[in-house]
Parts: sequence; C-alpha cells; structure tokens
Amino acid sequence: MITPLRLCFCICTCMLSSVVFAQDYSVTGRVVDADSNPIEFANVVILTEVEGDYLKGTSTDDNGFFSLINLSETTFYLKISYLGFEEFQQKIILTGDLDLKTIQLNDIPENLNEVTVIAKKPTITRKPDRLIFNVENTALIEGSTLSVLKNTPGIIVSEGTINIKSTPAIVYINNRRVQLTSDELIALLESAPANSIKSVEVITNPPASYDADSGAVINIIMSRNIVTGYRGSVFTNYTQGVFPRYNGGTSHYFKNNKFNLNLNYSYTKNKINRDQDDTVNFLDDSRNIEEIWKSNINRNTWSETHNLNLNFDYYIDDKNTLSLTSTGLYTPYYKYQIKNNTTITDENLVFQERFTADNLSRDNKYNIGTDLIFRRDFENSANLTFNAHYTIYDYSRDQNVFTNNFDVNNLFSGDSEFNSISNQKTNIITGKIDYSLPINETSSFGAGVKYSNVNTDSDITKLDIVGNSEVIDVNNTDAFRYDEEVFAAYSNYAKSWDKWELNLGLRVEQSHIEGNSLSLTERNTQDYFGWFPNASLSHQLLKEANIYATYKRSITRPSYTDLNPFTFFLNENTVVLGNPNLVPTYRDHYKIGSNFLEHFTVEAYYMNYDGDIVELPRQNNQTNEVAFTPINLDKKVEYGFDFVFDYYPTSTWNLYAVTSFYNISEESNFGEGFVTQDQWSNYSILHNSFAFLEDQSLHASLTFTWIGKNLQQFQTVEDRLVSELSLSKTVFKKKGVISLAVEDFFNLQNYETSTRYLNQSSSGFVDLDSRYIKLGFRYKFGNTKLNTNERTTSAEERERLKDLN
Repeated sequence: MITPLRLCFCICTCMLSSVVFAQDYSVTGRVVDADSNPIEFANVVILTEVEGDYLKGTSTDDNGFFSLINLSETTFYLKISYLGFEEFQQKIILTGDLDLKTIQLNDIPENLNEVTVIAKKPTITRKPDRLIFNVENTALIEGSTLSVLKNTPGIIVSEGTINIKSTPAIVYINNRRVQLTSDELIALLESAPANSIKSVEVITNPPASYDADSGAVINIIMSRNIVTGYRGSVFTNYTQGVFPRYNGGTSHYFKNNKFNLNLNYSYTKNKINRDQDDTVNFLDDSRNIEEIWKSNINRNTWSETHNLNLNFDYYIDDKNTLSLTSTGLYTPYYKYQIKNNTTITDENLVFQERFTADNLSRDNKYNIGTDLIFRRDFENSANLTFNAHYTIYDYSRDQNVFTNNFDVNNLFSGDSEFNSISNQKTNIITGKIDYSLPINETSSFGAGVKYSNVNTDSDITKLDIVGNSEVIDVNNTDAFRYDEEVFAAYSNYAKSWDKWELNLGLRVEQSHIEGNSLSLTERNTQDYFGWFPNASLSHQLLKEANIYATYKRSITRPSYTDLNPFTFFLNENTVVLGNPNLVPTYRDHYKIGSNFLEHFTVEAYYMNYDGDIVELPRQNNQTNEVAFTPINLDKKVEYGFDFVFDYYPTSTWNLYAVTSFYNISEESNFGEGFVTQDQWSNYSILHNSFAFLEDQSLHASLTFTWIGKNLQQFQTVEDRLVSELSLSKTVFKKKGVISLAVEDFFNLQNYETSTRYLNQSSSGFVDLDSRYIKLGFRYKFGNTKLNTNERTTSAEERERLKDLN
C-alpha cells in the first residue's frame, strides 16, 4: 500500500524531476570489462538519493558509451548493470557537466555459478536505421544460424539468396563482412550452430563506415566471453528432407588476461533435391504460339563441406590489441546432377518430338580468408584500427552433358555429348584504417580509408564428343582476366541534444576495373567515382512516441563472373551468358517512421534503383534457346508501408507481428520495345516465442511468414507461406540440449512463376527441398558458464565471388 507520506514524496519527486530535467547538465562515461572491451546494452540509471526511486536511464552503445542529459544540480545514485557482471553504484553530487571517463565492471565470481539469473529483454528492438532481433534464451539458438535468419523479421531466405524483403542483403558477423560466395554462405550458415548468437541486426540504413555496396545489411552479433577459462562443446544434427542430411562439429574457447582463442569446426554431408516444371511458349513473328516446350527437371546435389573458423586476440597491454582471424571452407566432394525430359508440341498440344538431357558436374573448391587487425585505444576513449586482409579462392568444375533425341513417333533419332572444364582462381587484398573519436558527451566522429585489389583468372574449355573423341569447340573456349581496384574514404558524425538525435555520414569511392577476354581479344575498362551519403534524424515527441527519417545511397557492383563473357551450357538449349558491358547499380533509399505506445511502429519507404542488375531468362524464338543473361534495367522503383506490433502477453510469451504492403515497378528497353511492369505485394510475419516449465528449460518458437504475389526481375512469383516450429530442452544439468525443428509443415513454400512481356512467354513451378524435420543434440563441457566471443571477419569484395554455374 502507498502511504500518504510516500505518495507526497513521489509527487514532490516528480515536481522536482521536472525542474531537474529543465536544466542542461549531463553525466557521460564509457563502460568496459576487465580487458577494456566495451560493454554494449549495459543499463545505466539514476536513482533518487533517499528512496532510490527511478529518475532517468539509458543504455550503452556499441562502443560502451552512455550519456544522460538535461540534469540539474542535485544528489543521486548512478547504477550500472549488465548480466554476468557485478553491479556498479556510485553516489554523485552534480554541480555541472560530469565525465566519468571509463567505468570497469567486474566479472561475477565463478563460485556463484549455482545462482540462476533469469532476465527478460525485448525479443525485437527497433531503431531508426535497424531492427534488432534478440535470440538469446529462445529455442532458435539450438538450430542453425540459417534457421535463425529465416525466423528474423524482414529476412527472406530462398534458393541460395538472402534478401531483406526484395533487396539482396550483405551478411556481416560482428560488423565484419562474411568472406564467402552466396552458395558458400548458405552452406556455412546452415552448418554453423546458433547457440553463440546474441542477436541479429537487420540494418536498412548502414553508416558510412560500411562499404558503399552495403545497401541492406544483416549483422549477426555473437556473444562475448565474460570470464576467463576454457569452454568447449560438441554438436550433431540429423535432418530428414527428401533425403537425409548430416551435420556435426565442435567449438572451443579459451580466455585469460593476455589472450582469447576461439576455434570452430563443422562438417556437413548433404543431398538436396529440387524438382521443377518449366513451360516455354516459343512464338512466331506475330507473337502467336508456334511451339510449346514442357520440361520436367530434377536436380540433385551431393556435397561434403568442411568449415573452420579461427579467432585469436592478444592483449599487448591495456591500450593495444592484436587479432588474427581466419575463415576457411573446403569442399572436396560436390556432385551436381540435372535430369531434363523435354516434350515439344505445336500450339494445339500435338506431339512433335522430345529429348532428354543429363548433366553431371563435379566440383572442387576451397576459400580461405585471413585478417590481421591491430587496435590502439587512447586516453580520450578514441581508438585507431588497422586491418589487413587476404583471400585465396580456387574453384574447378568438370561437366558432362549427354542428350538423347526422339522423333515425332517417339523413336530414338540420335544423340549428342559434350564435356566442359572450367576453373577460377581469385586473390583479394585489402587494407583499412579506421579512427573513432568521442568529441564530447553528446557527439562523436569517425573516419577511415580503405584500399582493395581483386585479381581473378578464369578459363573454360568446351569439348564436343565426336566419334568417341574429344574435339575442342573453339567458339566456346576462352580465358578471362579480371582486375579491380577501389579506393575509399568515409566520415561519420553523430550528435544528440534535447530530444533529437542526428547521424550524418559520407563515403567516397574511386573504382577502376579492367577485364580481358584472351580468346575473343576483348578488353573492357571502367573508371567511376561515387559519392555515397547517409543521414538519419529522430525526435522524441512524447514519452511513448517518436518520429524518424533516414536516407542512404549505395552501389552494387557486377559480380566477377557476370562480367565474364563465357557461355556456360546447362544443355544444348539452355545456356548461361556473362555480360562484360554491365555497369554498377545505384540505389537511393528514403524512409520515415514512428514508434508509439511502446508496441507499435509504422514506416513508409521509397527506393529508386538506377541500372539494377538482374539475371533474366531470355528465349530466342528463332533458335529455340533460353539464355540466362545479366543486364542493367533502365529503372526500378519500390515503395511501401510497414506496420509492426511487438508485445509480451505474459512474461514468458513474446508476440511479434508485421505486415507490409509494397509496390515494385521495373522498366527496360529490350530492343523490341520498352517494357514496364509493376505489382503490389504483401509481406507478413507472425512470430511467437515461448518459455515453459518452472526453470524455463523448455523453449519453443513458432513463425509464419506470408510472401504474397510479387514481381522479381520481370517474373511474377506467386504466393508462398513459410512455416517453422522449433523446440529445445536442456538436460544433464543444463550441459546438454535436445532440439527439434520442423519446417514447411503446410507444404506451401513451393512457388509458381510466370514471364509475359513482348516475345517472352514462359511459366514454371519450383518444388524445393524445404520440408524437413531436424533433430539435434549439443553437449557443453569445461566452464559452461562462459559466453562465446566468436567472430568471422571478411572483406566486402568476397561477396561478389560466384561459382561458374
């Protein structure tokens, strides 16, 4: 019961606080751990001197800084807390601006391991430039990292791509870009356990310190080691889709006062199935149907992959740290088989002929990237970082294609066969210098420079089988040399005052590209300079309502193999062509939004693409060939509205819902005429996270994602429903975890496509191997109270590495 005296005191306190906050004094500082590493999201609050009532609070940023402003002359207690550390409390008599410099939180002694701390924090946190999905203490952490991304609001994982809605996303881990191709990245995330993930950031407006092509970023934040000692774990997963899949690995962490070591290894053995039905209507000059080609295609992929990640930090002293990180992927076994049965009829579906095409490829590749990082911290909380990076990538493919032809009577009429041998070797060297400076308690500045060089050699040899002998096809045999240099510089400025927050950034990049086709004697050079500004502004209107606006300009460079003029044959009628005339895409992204009443967010956005790079299937109605060719669209525009609801119905149940209505329009001149298409779409998510039992040792996560009919690269993709249920239960005194995941239990994740414009007429149905049950087990040993400090470092250039297929 509230006594009259206490009620009177609270009223007086509120009246006093209104006067206090009318002043302009501030308290600032930086929170670090025993090794001077910044502590992010630490709670910083001020309490009244007498009753200890809450007056004001904030949390530390990613560099450990905090700022409490609009304070007056008074006496209060400052309290700083973070899970796993002892609480810091200090009495303060404020007579003016106060800079507390650096505050160190001490580790909770290991003899307190029997104490169980259950902390509740929001699963979803929204900021003007990003959404933060906190996955700690949810069932998702017992699955794969890829499964976590599939359940993260706004992220769509489909067929070797990771998008934020309709925009391809760049993946970072602990603010460092992942150094793998898109297919390798999917394989890595599928094999990597999620138990070390703290949160996933979906960043729609990255600051200028990110590379200019980071238009949309997924940043996976890993937990940190917070006490010294050794920790290890082993895990295994069994997945039953169309075929069984296996995954296993081990992780080891060691930390003392001088160094931190993290070693992770995983092995994955997969067989993935995909079925596809395609229909191509080949047209005459009047655009009437002349022939209909119906294809039943079955794809199977067998693979064995080894992933190794090493992170080593050496603390030279309190101010200097040297780090070595390396990520390696080795695929000694990769077999890719396509079985194609195509039936050809006339416009009245009268049988004309058919053919079968069997494509069997075997690949071998490895990808190793290494970073050497030196960081220097200064007395004024500034820091200077040097980063040197080197990647070596080696890829080869041997392919055999055998075709059987059948005549109008469905009798064998002949066959053809060819082999192809393709190779790609790439070296990437980058160097970066970054400087960060807190100007005062309400503003900060950052700047940096970067140089990168990419050199790749690739070749392809096509061998026709004639009379059991191999004959070189000189028209489809080539070698390609690619060289790219990029010089970049950036600056960031952040400022907060009263109820306003401002962030400004500018990045400039000078690029030089040269590609040489040796056999075709073609040389292509490009030189371009770009300005890439970004800005965000937010204002706290009321206690539970704020508004914000952001802007970001970014670039997408063509991938190395997109510029390669090779012709790669899937069969004699389906080819993949490079385009040496591609130019970069520039994107301008505008967004305004508001958070209000604690649980609601509304946003509106507009994105304009200049020269969007897309790979289109283009049918040739004279030769009856289909060629997949990358081109620059003349224009692409996307705009829409997002509505978000985030709520805790109970302390152990989080409910998150979002629905987005958006429009995509695409325009291009294909030589036969100018084409414009547009489509309104809906993207909706319903995510539930639960904790059960008295000790909350049983976790569940249930997610439904609706992807409505939408436009993708002049192709209409029909509705899809993605569903996933994850369960996890701790056993063996919380040293072991049993997990179960079920995906696509409604079997609605497959989709239909259609292409209709000018003389292009085709459709298809894709049946993915996305319906599965996954059973896993993980066992921890050593000091099991440790959190991990896993990092993967990378250079932005590696994202544009692509396999030759």
